[in-house]
Amino acid sequence: MSLEPTSPASPRSTPAFLKEMKQRGEKIAVLTAYDYPTARLLDESGIEVLLVGDSVGMVVLGYPDTTHVTIEEMVHHTRAASRGTKRALVVADLPFATYTMPKQAVVNARRLIEAGAHAVKLEGGRDQSEQIAAIVAEGIPVMAHLGMLPQSVKIEGGYKIKGKTPVEAEKLLDDAKAVQQAGAFAVVLELVKTEVAAQITALLAIPTIGIGSGPDCDGQVLVSHDLIGLFPWFTPKFVKPHGHVAEQIRASASAFIADTKRPGEPRI
Repeated sequence: MSLEPTSPASPRSTPAFLKEMKQRGEKIAVLTAYDYPTARLLDESGIEVLLVGDSVGMVVLGYPDTTHVTIEEMVHHTRAASRGTKRALVVADLPFATYTMPKQAVVNARRLIEAGAHAVKLEGGRDQSEQIAAIVAEGIPVMAHLGMLPQSVKIEGGYKIKGKTPVEAEKLLDDAKAVQQAGAFAVVLELVKTEVAAQITALLAIPTIGIGSGPDCDGQVLVSHDLIGLFPWFTPKFVKPHGHVAEQIRASASAFIADTKRPGEPRI
């Protein structure tokens, strides 16, 4: 039995393909993956984009937030996830404090590409324009990230909806224009007020990928663990789980424990 992913039913997704999807009005589906079997299953399901997110720090590594994730950990998980894909565009997060300067951003973006990613993602708007432009100049596609920025959670004091005031909305619109001008091929909008996310989506030529930002974005992204109920200790309010894997794991483990402790031959 081969461990190679099955041949894709269609060519691999690319940044240009995602832009074409936006132009056609076709929604873009994005899910996170941090390991080979999850990436392979999602790839075989037809997902357009797999995000090796720094959310791995919370749902896999047990950190309190994403700021603890290192570039070495992102390289490790990117290698694993990329091995499981043949169709999806693999985007890997640049973790906290790894792109403070353009040269540093380029070096770490290259590391993720060498690990198997096809593109990288970083958080920030106009303040990250130089970093985005520098990475793109190296031939590496960049996905931007606006709204609630998980890597800034300690500074901002929590996970809050963005764009609730005219000043915030104007800044988001300006940041969106700035990342597009810098060369980003898409932008994640996290916890952005629905009306503002719709304005940004209409304004930009590049796709917007929403998470908790309403239905009008060009696509949606979720942490896979939230989607399938694999991280039951916390589920964001905007998530509608489509599975309850944690319950199945507990039930299977309980059955195994019972079989093991039952007198006679364990039935396993």
